Amino acid sequence: MAAKRKAADAQANRLLGLLSPRDYRRLQPHLERIPLTYRQSLYRARQRLGFVYFIETGVGSLVNTMKNGQAAEVGTIGNEGIVGLPLLLDDDRAPTSVYIQVPGAGLRITAARFSAELARSASMRKVMLRYAHALFNQVAQSAACNHFHTLQQRCCRWMLMTHDRMQSDEFLLTQEFLAMMLGVQRTGVSAAAGGLQRAGLIRYSRGVVTILDRRGLLQRSCECYGVSKREFDRLLGNPPARVVQPRRSRRLKLQ
Repeated sequence: MAAKRKAADAQANRLLGLLSPRDYRRLQPHLERIPLTYRQSLYRARQRLGFVYFIETGVGSLVNTMKNGQAAEVGTIGNEGIVGLPLLLDDDRAPTSVYIQVPGAGLRITAARFSAELARSASMRKVMLRYAHALFNQVAQSAACNHFHTLQQRCCRWMLMTHDRMQSDEFLLTQEFLAMMLGVQRTGVSAAAGGLQRAGLIRYSRGVVTILDRRGLLQRSCECYGVSKREFDRLLGNPPARVVQPRRSRRLKLQ
């Protein structure tokens, strides 16, 4: 049973699955399983990192906040990576914050233990640095996407990225986070999501998105989704096949 649990842990997060058996065996006893709840702070800007998180399901939002309190998402993190990137680059804090925008679950390890294990293993550092490169490419592609592509194209791109990281066609997504991700007011969110819903591609009600037609979302998305995905696959290898769980009725209001 313990061996099955370890195998499941390694496959649920893409980076853990890429570690050598020796690296993973050293890391595994220090990994703590935790829920990741809506709006949970994983680290705050300019504060010392206490933990590193390996997301299994759900999505973390890398957020930059201005002096006037306005916030913009500059990157997303899911089961393909880790939250705690500054530690890979020999730092223990960042000017950005990370919050959970789509709830899920994951594993965490103390920053001190992670740094110690990273220092011990060149092979582990190589895996983590390849992820850092992939995330940088995602952030750069997102900057270009926000400049050149329409609101609906960007909305489709984000829906597809989130769908890739979930084990369900249904997930929680508030208008607040969707507006921050798209860089628009809530009226813009209503227009973008409403258009996709009228086209039969999604259902969006009471803060819950259901993907109805993934192929249709791909057709309406810009090329940025494919560019980012190909870069992650090039640097990290092909992801495990998604096992979509049956849809469940949710009675949550998160507007």
